[in-house]
Amino acid sequence: VPVAWVMVASVKETVEHYGSPWALPSHIHWQNFVDAWTKANMGGYMLHSVTITGMALAILLVVALPASYCLARFKFVGQRLLKTCFMAGLFINVNYIVVPIYLMLSDGDKWLRDVLGGGFLLNNHFVVAIVYAATSLPFTIYLLSSYFATVPHDFEEAAYIDGAGYGRTMLQVIFPMAKPSIITVILFNFLSFWNEYIIIKTLVTERDQWTLPAGLLNLMQAQQSAAEYGPMYAGLVLVMLPVLILYICVQKNLTKGMTVGGLKG
Repeated sequence: VPVAWVMVASVKETVEHYGSPWALPSHIHWQNFVDAWTKANMGGYMLHSVTITGMALAILLVVALPASYCLARFKFVGQRLLKTCFMAGLFINVNYIVVPIYLMLSDGDKWLRDVLGGGFLLNNHFVVAIVYAATSLPFTIYLLSSYFATVPHDFEEAAYIDGAGYGRTMLQVIFPMAKPSIITVILFNFLSFWNEYIIIKTLVTERDQWTLPAGLLNLMQAQQSAAEYGPMYAGLVLVMLPVLILYICVQKNLTKGMTVGGLKG
């Protein structure tokens, strides 16, 4: 009901917001989306969100998939310690360590300015993507390694007999079998990165480099001052719509990926 209410409110004219909140609009006012996209720079914010989320997901998968596979399938020195560290990371809320992360990057920028004449650790979308990926590693590795542990070793042994090495077996045999869990990881982390607010506001101080959640707050403050609620609700819809579309597309794989890791055999 709240989602439907926001979508209805996004196509109302300003004067209609002062009547009954449950009344349907007299006509569809698409200008709200045009104003939110252009005047409030929601188009630029969305581009930044897509860029940062895409980079963060790519970095996360490149690191987490091999790490999860190795932790679940091989025995090596330090394996138990690594597992313990990743499990301990599940209890760390990223919001509690934003200030230390900012201070580390700020000190690094000062050192780079002294050595190279300029810093690049703050107000950098790639650095933000690395922070996103790093803070999501514990949950991602926990979920993926739980699935990899349930895969029978017969598949790998058959691949080794056919001449495949460790890397080829991982990429062409195991990862395709883990598709439901990988999709689940992508969706959960997409939601986390797309809706993230505190880190982007802390590490990126330039307003024109913000993502959608940070830009949406700016839009809400501006439209409330101007008493124009239509563009504000249109901005809310722009933030929600990609998430809703993605969830609808992967809903079946999401349910399967959440349950398959707990099955044995």
